[in-house]
Amino acid sequence: MTETVVQKYGGSSVADVPKLERVADRVIATAKQGRRVCVVVSAMGRTTDDLIRLAKQISDSPPRRELDMLLSTGERITMALLAMAIQKRGFEAISFTGSQSGIITNDRHSGAHIIEVRPIRIQDELERGRIVIVAGFQGMSYRREITTLGRGGSDTTAVALAAALGASCEICSDVDGVYTADPRIVSEAHRLDSISYEEMQELAEHGAKVLNAQAVEWARRSGIHIYARATHAEGVGTRVGNEGSGREACGVATATGLVRLHLKGRSVELGAALAEGEVPLWQLTDDGTTATALFGVENLPDWAGFSRALRDRFGAELEVVENLAAVSVVGTALGSAQLPAQAIQEAGRLGAKIVAIDTSPLRITVLVHPSDAPGLARALHAAFIAAG
Repeated sequence: MTETVVQKYGGSSVADVPKLERVADRVIATAKQGRRVCVVVSAMGRTTDDLIRLAKQISDSPPRRELDMLLSTGERITMALLAMAIQKRGFEAISFTGSQSGIITNDRHSGAHIIEVRPIRIQDELERGRIVIVAGFQGMSYRREITTLGRGGSDTTAVALAAALGASCEICSDVDGVYTADPRIVSEAHRLDSISYEEMQELAEHGAKVLNAQAVEWARRSGIHIYARATHAEGVGTRVGNEGSGREACGVATATGLVRLHLKGRSVELGAALAEGEVPLWQLTDDGTTATALFGVENLPDWAGFSRALRDRFGAELEVVENLAAVSVVGTALGSAQLPAQAIQEAGRLGAKIVAIDTSPLRITVLVHPSDAPGLARALHAAFIAAG
């Protein structure tokens, strides 16, 4: 039986025509090995950000449905151009949108979840010997609405298609795998040969950009191994699967653009309001007198309008703290009570003001102001990773 591979290429890998042409060469090289190839692509470069800025010239709180209609065009540009580049090289290729590919989602806009994949058209074209190019980041809801999957959603498209096609899955980007921290922040960060689903999901949920958290969860449930590799360089990359990193602490993740809410005595109402707004929560706690919520606004394009609605609803009882950052250490042996104290000590040594700290057996998260995040990431990497 002919092997099928799903390759996903991120925005930096297809940022301009020369890079896109190099991707076409890489895809064809894979096809020449006798494998069927399904390619998932992101929008070129900063196209998605440019489209969001365009929308916000019209409204600071654009309707999510219309924003999905707008943003879904970015990946369509890439898929058509890549299909053209492959055909120019003498290979048959065809491009499909998310809806044409059978990506069925729930009815949420700007952060939908895939609920089913029906890749019938893809399977037909692969059997005809064609290379199939799929627009990532998008699908169609069961109500036949165009939806987008949130930041990094092309990863989820690739993993979901790999599971449906019984294929292997390669996530290709400008880095050659999963690193112990963002190398742009921590110069001492190094690549991991392997990492478990659980470790990778914790990193992804708390700011690591190399893989999308929803994609990792889909891979875990489906038993799909993900191979994170460089687009334009040789190398084995990082394998995401059942086998862990073999380290007590495997990585440091940094997240920005976080919001923290405090509401006295009305936790049920706050939870209901956030659910109505489809806010992807990091945390929701209630100490008996005050409810506290923490979340990122990356997938809340209408945050400006929603925050006004929250203030109107709860008045002076609601405290909104915006523009926070979180630095998280992730590993398999972080349950010791001494380790959070060590993280606090590192923050104190730097003079970083701690807003809050949260722990689990797999993670220590320190909430700080954005200016303190890079230095704290380097300090925690040195203390927990380099010294481990």
